[in-house]
Amino acid sequence: MKLFFLTIFLLSLASNSLASKLNDSTLIPHVGKNARESYVSFLYADKHRAFAVAPGGAWAWKSGLSSPKVASKAAVEACESYTDQVCVPYAVNTSLVFDREQWHRLWGPYKTPSQVSKSSFGNKRGQRFYNLKFTNALGKELSISDLLGKVVLVHFWGSWCPSCMNEYPSLYRMRKILKEKMGDEVELIILQAREPYGKSVQWVEENRYTDMPLYDSGIKSEDDNHFFLANGEMIEDRKIASRFPSSFVLDRSGVVVFSHIGPVLDWMEYIPFFEDVYNASNSLSSGSQ
Repeated sequence: MKLFFLTIFLLSLASNSLASKLNDSTLIPHVGKNARESYVSFLYADKHRAFAVAPGGAWAWKSGLSSPKVASKAAVEACESYTDQVCVPYAVNTSLVFDREQWHRLWGPYKTPSQVSKSSFGNKRGQRFYNLKFTNALGKELSISDLLGKVVLVHFWGSWCPSCMNEYPSLYRMRKILKEKMGDEVELIILQAREPYGKSVQWVEENRYTDMPLYDSGIKSEDDNHFFLANGEMIEDRKIASRFPSSFVLDRSGVVVFSHIGPVLDWMEYIPFFEDVYNASNSLSSGSQ
C-alpha cells in the first residue's frame, strides 16, 4: 500500500513539473518579450492549438483548429513565413513537445560538396555567402573565400547603432567560449557599416573589447553604403543587411546556415549550434568561390 501511494505521489510530482515547464514562458529559447507575453495568451486559447519557434527567435501560434496535427502544421507554417530557419512545435494543447536535444541541430542539414557547387551566391540560408573583401587590423587584405574550411560568423555593426552596442557584450562572451572550445576553427568577422574603421576601433578600445579583433570593411564615412567584393565590384550594404546589426553564420563551405537581421538577444544560447555546424560539416571539402 505504501508503494502504491509513493508511486502516485511521484507521478503527481512529475505531472506538476511538466505543467510548470509548459506554463513557464522564460524556457522558450531565443524569443523576446513579445513572444513570451503572447505565449500566455496561447495557453488559454481554444483547442486545438500549437505554438512554434525557430532558431533566431521567430515564432507563431494558431488555435481553434480541427486536430493537434493540423494546429502544429499551421503554427509551423506561420512561423516559417517570418524566417528562413526551420520552425518546430514548442507546445501543442497542454503538452510541451519541444525537443531540446534536437534544437541545436536545426541549422542543418548541411550541404554536400556537390550541392554546394550548385548553390547560388547570396545572403539566404542555403546560398554561398557573397565573397566580401576586407582587411585585418594589420592591413592584410582578406576575403570570405580565404576562410573556407572554417565556420564563420560575419557580423555587420556600427558604433552609431544603439542596438549594435547593446548586443556587443553578448557577442564578445560567446566569441571567448568558442575560441576556448574550437580555437581558430571558428572565425568572427566583425565589419563596420556606415562609419570609418577608426571610429569603430575607438569605441572598442574605450569599452575594453580589444581582444576581439575588428576587420575593416573598407567603409570610409557615414555616407558610404557599399561593401566590396573580392573581384573588385561593389555591393549595396542593404542588399546584404536590410538593417544593422545583421549576422550570418557560414559553414565550412561558405554556405549560409543561419541569418539574423537585427540584434540577437543572447548569443550564448547559440554556442551549441556553432558546435553542431563545426562537427557536422567537418568532413565537407572547402571548394573555391
